[in-house]
Amino acid sequence: MVKELLILLIGSSLVSNVVLSQFLGLCPFLGVSKNTRTAAGMGVAVIFVITLASAVAGVIYKFILTPLDATYLQTIVFILVIAALVQFVEMVLKKYIPSLYKALGVYLPLITTNCAVLGVALTNVQKSYGILQGIVNGFATAVGFTISIVILAGLREKMQYNDVPKPFKGMPIVLLTAGLMAIAFCGFSGLL
Repeated sequence: MVKELLILLIGSSLVSNVVLSQFLGLCPFLGVSKNTRTAAGMGVAVIFVITLASAVAGVIYKFILTPLDATYLQTIVFILVIAALVQFVEMVLKKYIPSLYKALGVYLPLITTNCAVLGVALTNVQKSYGILQGIVNGFATAVGFTISIVILAGLREKMQYNDVPKPFKGMPIVLLTAGLMAIAFCGFSGLL
């Protein structure tokens, strides 16, 4: 059991990285990765939301939707769960860490529409993960998102001081960098 969870942890965070392999969650990945501190804050918020959303969605699916034969409502229910969790995170950050709340700006509510969060909840159902496996998958996926966004933010901070050709300045060089990161993450496919 522990070995399976460890394989799921490594696989979901590195091998099947949600951003660089599955291309989910690109909006906050590209938008919030301007500096490492903001990227790390977004990563922590995403870890919290995806892990909790995986747990709550798993419980609701197993104990409410399945017994009522209402699994066709899973997408709507999962979206509502995610929206409620994001509102909770937003209130906590606004009250206790206002600087991070301001730095994340519009990207914090975007976690609600971040397809990575919904993608994890739906993947947990499609792969018939139990609640514990779903939580581990959600946590690992969010950690993979955080690793990716912090690496990109670090690279973007360093690129500010580079002599980038004019046609590549701004988003083109960021997309090129993200593409090279995706290629580099393909190297993790040999781990499992």
